[in-house]
Amino acid sequence: MSDTPDSAVRTYIDTHRAAFLADLAEWLRIPSVSAQPAHAPDVRRSAQWLAAKLTGTGFPVVETWDTPGAPAVYAEWPSGDPAAPTVLVYGHHDVQPAAREDGWDTEPFEPFTTPDGSRMYARGAADDKGQVFFHTLGVRAHLAATGRTAPAVNLKLLVEGEEESGSPHFRALVEARADRLAADVVIVSDTGMWSETTPTVCTGMRGVADCEIELHGPDQDIHSGSFGGAVPNPATVAARIVAALHDADERVTIPGFYDGITELSDAERQLIAELPFDESEWLRTAKSYGTLGEAGYTTLERVWARPTAELNGIGGGYQGPGGKTIIPKGAQLKLSFRLVSGQDPYVIEAAVKDWVAAQVPAGIRHEITFGAPTRPCLTPLDHPALQSVTRAMARAFGEKVRYTREGGSGPAADLQDVLGAPVLFLGISVPSDGWHAPNEKVEIDLLLKGVEATAYLWGDLAAHWTV
Repeated sequence: MSDTPDSAVRTYIDTHRAAFLADLAEWLRIPSVSAQPAHAPDVRRSAQWLAAKLTGTGFPVVETWDTPGAPAVYAEWPSGDPAAPTVLVYGHHDVQPAAREDGWDTEPFEPFTTPDGSRMYARGAADDKGQVFFHTLGVRAHLAATGRTAPAVNLKLLVEGEEESGSPHFRALVEARADRLAADVVIVSDTGMWSETTPTVCTGMRGVADCEIELHGPDQDIHSGSFGGAVPNPATVAARIVAALHDADERVTIPGFYDGITELSDAERQLIAELPFDESEWLRTAKSYGTLGEAGYTTLERVWARPTAELNGIGGGYQGPGGKTIIPKGAQLKLSFRLVSGQDPYVIEAAVKDWVAAQVPAGIRHEITFGAPTRPCLTPLDHPALQSVTRAMARAFGEKVRYTREGGSGPAADLQDVLGAPVLFLGISVPSDGWHAPNEKVEIDLLLKGVEATAYLWGDLAAHWTV
């Protein structure tokens, strides 16, 4: 039996709700802060805790994979059906730093559930331990409701321990273990929904390339009266580079920057327009006072589906009180480029290097250094696996599911790039959950909707999968 009766799933979840939340609270007490070396033993303890719980869930293969940094947890549960698709679920078990003095109302690593049982507060409750852990109860509900002894799909989990530190070793891990991680589709449970009342599925994330530019002029700061107007000023060159980065329509001027990008279809633009977006509220969240961006696109289209170039920092010359009449010896720029489907970060890097070189006059030396890039990822709306995720979410929430994208970037694109599998997003977190902020929390009813959606998903994927 590939499908899953709704009533049986809900009964199983209700019966096991208390034990599930108690286990999650136990995991949240482990301060697995990957960014702080003092917590390295806690990150390892978190991995070991999860590995033990996955074994107890029934996964016949559970392993802890070491990296040069923090360990990842891998698990797999074969379906036994040679025609079943293989699904890899991604998440992370490390968390952001947190301390009571940061503004928390309760201890961040002592989970607090509100008296009405609606919310659980703790670091990692939503990002990402809660959203990883709902897969354990979800697969058990799937088995109980269908009478199966193994999932309807070949189920794999990869839960990394360094996502909150930038995933510095993640791609190398995926490349080294690509044979074990091979999958037909990747499900990322490290994302969210539009709101408590508008369930959504994310269909893509932007990639990113970033660079630092060092501009060198004179060998030392020199007198602007004696030499000004006769030698190039690196701070002026930096300002001109920034000014030349966009045209009057806020389009990036770097030649080839938009080549090959996946344009929004009319249908996608309509779906975005249907979302209950309040621009004034969005501006309040952004602590900003007006919108600005590429002409011809709405605010949501700009942050989800259009590439960008941003100045992240600029420096050079005298910064102290009063005046100092010099031509500075150097200046610095930090730029980042958010990329969309169809853009290759390495092609963009080459284009940026050529463009910067063309902006720099004789007499100024420059160096440009790029950080590790992240590729964009996008799943077409008609992809059968996306439709399975949509149906599973709709069954769990009992209403229409809409589509969003994410303006940020993450390691999910490495899975798509290395494994050659489409990336889908299944998350239940909402904006009020406060990722990375004091008083992070998860809405417990939504968390259990995530459990329910995964219980439906595996049977739906098996029933509708096409190669």
